[in-house]
Order: sequence, then structure tokens, then C-alpha cells
Amino acid sequence: MNEQNLKRGNLATAFHAGEGNGRGAVENGRKSGEARRRKKAIQQLAATMLESALTEGHKKALKKLVPDMPEDDATVAAAMVAGQIQAAIKGNTSAYLALSEQAEAVRAKQEAEEKRRLKFHTDLENIPDNFHRLLRDVRMHGHRQYVLHGGRGSMKSSTVAQIIPELLKNNPNVHAMCMRQVGNTLKDSVFSKIKWAIEKNGLQEEFKVTKSPMEITLIATGQKIYFRGADDPAKLKSITPEFGYIGILWFEELDQFGGEEAIRKIEQSVIRGGDDAWIFKTFNPPLSRTNWANQYAGEPDSAKLVHKSAYTDLGAEREWLGEAFIAEAEHLRETNPTAYAHEYAGEAVGTGAEIFPFLEIRKITDEEIALQERIYQGQDWGWHPDPKAFVRLSYNHNTETVMLIDEMGGTCIRTKDMAERIKAAGYDDFEIRCGVDEPEHINDYRDAGLIARPAIVTPGSVRRTHEWLQCRKIVIDPERTPNAYREFSTYEHDIDQKTGEIIDGYPDHDNHYIDAVRYATSVLSMKRGESA
Repeated sequence: MNEQNLKRGNLATAFHAGEGNGRGAVENGRKSGEARRRKKAIQQLAATMLESALTEGHKKALKKLVPDMPEDDATVAAAMVAGQIQAAIKGNTSAYLALSEQAEAVRAKQEAEEKRRLKFHTDLENIPDNFHRLLRDVRMHGHRQYVLHGGRGSMKSSTVAQIIPELLKNNPNVHAMCMRQVGNTLKDSVFSKIKWAIEKNGLQEEFKVTKSPMEITLIATGQKIYFRGADDPAKLKSITPEFGYIGILWFEELDQFGGEEAIRKIEQSVIRGGDDAWIFKTFNPPLSRTNWANQYAGEPDSAKLVHKSAYTDLGAEREWLGEAFIAEAEHLRETNPTAYAHEYAGEAVGTGAEIFPFLEIRKITDEEIALQERIYQGQDWGWHPDPKAFVRLSYNHNTETVMLIDEMGGTCIRTKDMAERIKAAGYDDFEIRCGVDEPEHINDYRDAGLIARPAIVTPGSVRRTHEWLQCRKIVIDPERTPNAYREFSTYEHDIDQKTGEIIDGYPDHDNHYIDAVRYATSVLSMKRGESA
């Protein structure tokens, strides 16, 4: 009661101090202010309660639902969400919709925060649609390595050239370096591309371009884009930014560099002093599937995003290439399909020395494997430096397709340890056809409880088993069988160095998992009527 009188007294004073006709407005304003304060107080109380810790009993119940939940996250809010999830699982539509709305709100908030943090200086109108996912990944720093390979006119280099200035502007402590293997090719390639990209996105007033030294500087911060050739290591090592570090690196025409080890040494030398890095590698695939750059693009790596492109992937952007480019490409498609596939489609079509022409390199799903009816297994013996190599595969007679399912192996593995690995994987369910050169190892497998038998070997069986595989499609997932992938995709006939002619026969090196596949399928290839 006293409190109400006090409020009325204050209100009366306010009226006497002002005009009488303001009485209603002041009263409404007072009520509105009190309502806002009460609402804010309730919201603060609700937030505090939701973030408060649970009792030990409730924590235990929540831990049963979410065993990996950190102790600090076991709050009232977490318990409420867990309750909604349980209700949704039991079919409560309202709980499901509420959870969906909450998840969408969180995603929207994260995206809004990311947009506030980043300024998207690259105009999407200048980036082909098929590169938009890659651009989003770069902006979110989803990967450290970005490998872009494809045919002529695919816009991969133009895309990277536009991404680099944006990364500079959004990361004020970072500098960039653009590289070619040969330094005298820089001016007419990556240097010109970066200048074009800056002008294309209307940023020319923000960057200073100098030809000697060949640099591009972001005027506002002093960040630099350096240009260097790998053929001059002294110039490469001499770069020391006045502040920050080089965190953006672009290898243009990757296949022209000295191999994966040379690239790794450059990365280690250039990118120092910072936590974040973006490394771009662009190239047109060389003819040979065994080329190191083609192999590198195909090898799985969680830190690497690989993007393949061709001019045919472009939509309306094909107009950027001009009618003459399109006409030339289409003419080559009609007159020389193999050359077209290499130059414009960006395919490593091979040199003619490849032994297995029908490889299908792709992801194999668990669902596909579950549908395979007949399993074959092979074992090649080895110790050091040759590895023991075990392969599990399937074969479809109707489609004449070999699918590699799994592999095991390595150097200096004892036979009994290898047997235990095979059993632990549950692969004691089918027979294993083994190399016949180590009969005592076959007996060791049998003693361990495996169904081990010698492969079918006769005079001429090496050629016959190879030729049988050469006529089949072989599906390989590099993630499931990386060693078999490496061997099958690089296995080539030897070349006579004097004449350049292919030497008949099958090289006996780097083929241990291939041999395991030959042994596994020898029961098929050595049947009468199954020769190539």
C-alpha cells in the first residue's frame, strides 16, 4: 500500500511539473516501462534457470541418453531438449516440430554470425554456378587443401584468382603467394589472372600493382600477394612479410612441379607462423593416369577438397568463352574423341601403356557390399620390403565386374598375426586363395582356422590371370583399398627406352595387391572357356 502511494505521489509531482493534458501519456508510459522491466526480468530469470546445473540424479539420467555430454553442458535446457527428442522418437509430432524449429534457428544464427564476420567481396555473378559450393567451403574454411582439376575453359583458375583477394580482405594478418614451376611464366599467367580478378570485382582502387618487384598490395593494410617460381629456391626463401604470415598459397599447373614431395617442402617453407592456411592447386590432368598429380587428386584426404570441372559444366557462363572456343571444342569432339576427352573434358585418358583399362574409381557404399552374393579372397606373401597383401572382393558374372571390398597388409607382419587380423575382421567366412611359393604359410593359415588353399597356377597362368582381369571392369574405392588403388591405377607395361615401344609382358614390381586379386579370382580365370 505504501509503495502504491509513493508511486502516486511521484506521478502527481510529475503532473504538477508539466502540463495537465500529459497525465494520460505519462501514466501509459509508466505502465509500459514497468511491463518491459517485468518482461526483461522474467526473460533473465528464465535464461538463468535454463542454464542452471541439474541435480546429480537428473545428470545421471541425462548421461544415459547422451553418454559423451561434457559435465558443464548438463543443464536444465539440455534436459528439456533430451525430453523433446524422446517424445519425438515416440511419435510426438509437436515435439518434432519444436526441435526442427530450434535447429533451424541455431543454423540461421550461425549463418548470420558468419555473414557478419565475413565480407563477401567476390561477386557470385563472376563465379560459375558449379564452383559456388567450393567457394562456400573456402569461406567457411572447411578444408586446408583445394585441388581443382579439369579441362580447358573450365574456369578453375579464374575462380581461384577471384577467391584470393577476398581471403586477403577478410584475414588482415595473412599474405598470399602464387606459384608456377618456372618463374618466367608468372607474368602472363597467375599475375595477369589476379589483376583481372581484382578489376572484375571492382577492387582496383583498393590494390596497388607493381611489376618490379612483381607484387600486388592491399593498400589499406599492406598485405601482399607475392609471385614466385619454384625454379629459384633462393627467391622463395627470401620472402619475409613485415607482419603476419603467408597463409594463402596457389600452385598453378600443379603437374609441372617436381612431385608431391617437392610440393610438400614448398608448403613447409612458405606457410609458417600462423594457424590458418588455404592452399589451392590447379591443373589440367596429364595424359598418363600414373602422373603424380593425377594420383594425388585421387587419393583420399579429409583435409582436401577435390573439384573436377569442364567447360560443359558451365551454364549460361559458356558465353564467356566465346563462340570460337566452343566451335573448336565441338569440332575436336567429333574428329578426335580421345583428344577431346583429355583436353576439354579433363580426363587422364592414358598413354596406351596402361594394363588395366577398365578401372572405375569411385565410392563403394556399405549397401552395395551387402548386396554382393559371392565373395573371393586372395593372399600374396611377403615380408620386407615386399608386403603381405590380403584382398577381399566380389565378382558379378552378369556384368563381368570385380569389386574390391577390403584389403589388409604391410611389411614385417608374421603369418599368424595376419591370420588373426583376417579372423578379427570376420573374413574367415570364405576361402582364401594364396600364392603357392610359400606352402608353409598356407598351412599356418589352416592351423589358425582359415579356409586357405593354393591359387590355381599352371604354365602360362600369369598371363592368363592378368588378361582375364584386363577384360573386366574393376571397381575400386581409394578409401577402402588405397594400396590396391595405387597399384592398379599405376600398373603399366615397361617401355623400351631406345625404341619407345611397349614391352610385352607384365612387370613384376609394385603389384602385390594385384597378385592377391589374381589369386582370389584364379578359380574363375583358370576355368576352361574363361580365357581372354
